[in-house]
Amino acid sequence: MDGSGGDSGSIATPVQKKAHDAWRVYQYYLDKTTPHSTYRWIGTLVVFLIYCLRVYSIQGFYIISYGLGIYLLNLLIGFLSPLVDPELEVSDGATLPTRGSDEFKPFIRRLPEFKFWYSMTKAFCIAFLMTFFSVFDVPVFWPILLCYWVVLFVLTMRRQIAHMIKHKYIPFSIGKQKYSGKRSSASNGGGSRAD
Repeated sequence: MDGSGGDSGSIATPVQKKAHDAWRVYQYYLDKTTPHSTYRWIGTLVVFLIYCLRVYSIQGFYIISYGLGIYLLNLLIGFLSPLVDPELEVSDGATLPTRGSDEFKPFIRRLPEFKFWYSMTKAFCIAFLMTFFSVFDVPVFWPILLCYWVVLFVLTMRRQIAHMIKHKYIPFSIGKQKYSGKRSSASNGGGSRAD
């Protein structure tokens, strides 16, 4: 009885082992990109430009681009929104300060930057692959789709900005606060440290 019952669930086929090993390598390199946000976003910009060049060169797949635009707008809203919406939930955890006397709580996004980047890059790659299949090339009048998307973007951003103003939060930080270190007691004059 030394392991005779638990081993049957862990037996995997060679294909499953190879797939798992490939997933681990993929995850390893994905994790290594985490601290390099500038390079990640440059890579996403390159993928975006390749996608735009592909759509422009074949003059089609506008419905894919419209769906991609709606999906990216949804991601952007999640990126700009707080984790806990003060209008919907009352929580003892991470909430936005409502008064000037409230303690400082950092802005916590509903969709973190890395997941925002990853989802956006995946969406561009999937949309790019879809442009190779003619079944997705639905004939549409693209200026109408563009107008719909612009109107949707303006209305959604107006609502989001009104929410930011109402609850007094900014989803971006302008630079990182730097710690200058302790000053020597001689330069302080022996007084307490000012924060």
